[in-house]
Amino acid sequence: MTSSTVFWYASRATGVVALVLLTAVFVLGIMVSRQKRLPGLPGFAVTDLHRNISLLAVSFVAVHVLTAVLDTYVHIPLLSSVIPFASGYERLWLGLGAISFDLMVAMIATSLLRGHLSRRLWLAIHLTAYLSWPVAFVHSVYSSKDLQHGPSLYLAIACAGTVLAAVIWRLVSAARRIPRAARVPAQLSQAHTRQKVAR
Repeated sequence: MTSSTVFWYASRATGVVALVLLTAVFVLGIMVSRQKRLPGLPGFAVTDLHRNISLLAVSFVAVHVLTAVLDTYVHIPLLSSVIPFASGYERLWLGLGAISFDLMVAMIATSLLRGHLSRRLWLAIHLTAYLSWPVAFVHSVYSSKDLQHGPSLYLAIACAGTVLAAVIWRLVSAARRIPRAARVPAQLSQAHTRQKVAR
């Protein structure tokens, strides 16, 4: 590593760490969105953990963007980090990175303003996380060759596999709750009938 390549290495390293952290945020959000709990942790600790990892991930994304802009090997305008497809270099893949970054900023801003927003509006914006992670993943894999071979490829596969497993777990959990919800009216009706008989 030399002074001319330090930003290149920093950009790649922070990008990989950001992907891992964003994966953790995404999986944690999927797992606790209903119960708000994890085994061995109270609800408030889970909320704090989710928020703190989110802020740490955004910090790494910010450093990733800044070092990519400062790297002199290629010219990446600062505005291209927030305006999709504004970069002449790797326009599509960097544009996807900008979209993911914008969605993350929207989620953080609305979370900080949650007390001033309706739950419906907050939830609608927060659900963009389901779009933000896959867009960030595609950006990560295709904007750099680092995640396309060797140990970094295995790391990318592990991130994708973890997210896929969490999504499947969430869908199975939701499917199991549907029959229970369907039984509620029948159970209420039975309870009402018992009350009438008891009278």
